[in-house]
Amino acid sequence: MTYRVCFVCTGNICRSPMAEAVFRARIEEAGLEDLITADSAGTGGWHEGEGADPRTVAVLEENGYRPEHTARQFQPSWFSRLDLVVALDASHLEALRRLAPTERDAAKIRLLRSYDPDASDPDVPDPYYGGTEGFEECLTMVEAASTPLLAAVREQLEGRAA
Repeated sequence: MTYRVCFVCTGNICRSPMAEAVFRARIEEAGLEDLITADSAGTGGWHEGEGADPRTVAVLEENGYRPEHTARQFQPSWFSRLDLVVALDASHLEALRRLAPTERDAAKIRLLRSYDPDASDPDVPDPYYGGTEGFEECLTMVEAASTPLLAAVREQLEGRAA
């Protein structure tokens, strides 16, 4: 059975598509494409149907990632098919907890930077209103959390197999 991860930010055009692209690369590097899938969504639907912010795409491509993305809004019904819902900041965490139909669903929600043992701030800041440096900083934070996140997902998969 496939383990499904969904990254969630505000509009699904900056942080969550970046996290999705980086995590997909980690999945591919580990040869786990048949076992783990990643996608992303936003807490709001302002950008539904749009691609990722051009600055997100540029920073990802400059760093060797392949962004493939169409923005969409997270729906409460998705909890039933997801194993892990990864919020990019505390406001997303709270919004997702309010959407969770059950306590079991709420327990699937985690902050991305909670997987980074060196993170001093739990939030990945929104780069939308700034320049390229904010997107580069966002990528650094996402990359730092992605490898430990993959290790945690692998543990979950091993637990399922046992």
